[in-house]
Amino acid sequence: MKKAKFKIWRGERGEGDFVEYDTNISEGMVVLDAVLQIQAEQANDLACRWNCKAGKCGSCSAEINGMPKLMCMTRLNSLPMDEPVTVEPMRAFPSIRDLTTDVSWNYRVKEKIKPFAPREPDAEDGTWRMDQKDVDRVQEFRKCIECFLCQDVCHVLRDHHQHDDFIGPRFLVYTAALEMHPLDTEDRLEALKDEANIGLCNITKCCTKVCPEHITITDNAIIPLKERVVDEYYDPVRKLLKIFRKKGK
Repeated sequence: MKKAKFKIWRGERGEGDFVEYDTNISEGMVVLDAVLQIQAEQANDLACRWNCKAGKCGSCSAEINGMPKLMCMTRLNSLPMDEPVTVEPMRAFPSIRDLTTDVSWNYRVKEKIKPFAPREPDAEDGTWRMDQKDVDRVQEFRKCIECFLCQDVCHVLRDHHQHDDFIGPRFLVYTAALEMHPLDTEDRLEALKDEANIGLCNITKCCTKVCPEHITITDNAIIPLKERVVDEYYDPVRKLLKIFRKKGK
């Protein structure tokens, strides 16, 4: 058992500052353990959102030493303990109080994405035939726990605050899960180009780096979607074919 220093952001609606706390830590503790211990012993009114404590609900997202992480999955022995550990709320969303943020914008974005629209069954018994590799391709995207760490680290949202223009990596992954599903028939490419503004993503891969589920967001979801949009709207050969088809009618 030894003492450690934590600097936790305290305040409401974006107004506040870091408050320093000393607390005892022991082997195996994660940041959430320390925060809850501080809450129980020194700061009973500290607002902190958490639920499963197992890295599967996405509730305890925060910024630890400036990096978006899940508090329940960040072990103290992975951090430099010779200086205070800073814990603050996600910066891409409005502050509510202390470590909690208003992430409701994400749910409003999700409602605007066209839902799954399966094709007609292939057999009379109402079943479909699919290649296993096509099914496997979208399973990775379904691992998302909606912690919104990828949204938080995305510079389009975090630094440029373009929430009205860009849906962020989480919902590009969600769209990819629908677009790449072997049964889906819906066309979301125009929405990706005009409403989601997928072109604003410059594929820095920062979202992939912070994903606690290790989803290869950039390479497996965003880049293939970008390629589909480019093929449909910016490929000069395809544009010519469309022109000739219209003339031939």
